[in-house]
Amino acid sequence: MSSIPAFPLPVASGTPTSAASPQRSAAVDCPPVPAAAVLDDGSVDIDALLAAVARAQRQAGRRVRGLLMTHPDGPGCNGAMVLVDIETRDEYLVSQRLGRGSTSCRADPHGFARASRVLRDALEQSPDLVISNRFGSLEAEGGGFAAELLALMANGVPVLTAVATPYLGSWERFSGGAAVLPAQAAAVSLWLAQVLPPRAAAPARARCGMPAG
Repeated sequence: MSSIPAFPLPVASGTPTSAASPQRSAAVDCPPVPAAAVLDDGSVDIDALLAAVARAQRQAGRRVRGLLMTHPDGPGCNGAMVLVDIETRDEYLVSQRLGRGSTSCRADPHGFARASRVLRDALEQSPDLVISNRFGSLEAEGGGFAAELLALMANGVPVLTAVATPYLGSWERFSGGAAVLPAQAAAVSLWLAQVLPPRAAAPARARCGMPAG
C-alpha cells in the first residue's frame, strides 16, 4: 500500500479570526462557495502538505473525503503515480508507462476516470472537507475531476486542492475567483478556520440547500 508522506501542520482553531468575520457575517444565511487551491510553486512537497491537512482534520473529528497523490516508486518522472482514497485507502493507478525519452503527459485519463468515483461518492456523504490532489492540465481542459469539483462547489462543500503556476488562470476562471493560498501550513490552517464552521452552523448550510455535515 502506498504511504502518505508526513508534513507538520498546525491544527487550525475552529473559530474564525476577526479578519475573516466580514466573509462569514455576510454569509450567515447563504455562505459563499468555500474553495481554495494551494499554489504548487515547488517550495514544498504539496502532496505531503495536503496529506497533513487530511490527517489533522480527521484527528480533529472532521469528515474528510477525497484523494491524495502518492509516488510508491519514489520521487521522479518515471515512477508510478497512485491516488489514495482518504477514507477507504483504496488505490488508483493514474500514470501510464511511456517509452524512455517520451515527452508526452504520463497522466492516464482512464485512471483518473476510475478515481473520480471517490469525489462523486463524497457528494453523497455530507463531508466537512473534500481534498483533491490537483487542479491540473486535465481539469483546465474540462477533463480529469472538473465535473466532480464543480458539483462539490455548487453544493457548498468545502474543497481544497493544489494548482501549479501555469494553471492559475484556468483555476480562477473555473472556480469563479476562489482563493489561491501560499504553500504554507499556517496559511492553509487559517483558511480552514475560516471556512469550516462549528457544527452549530450546519443548519444554516442546510437551509441554503447544502449538506448539513
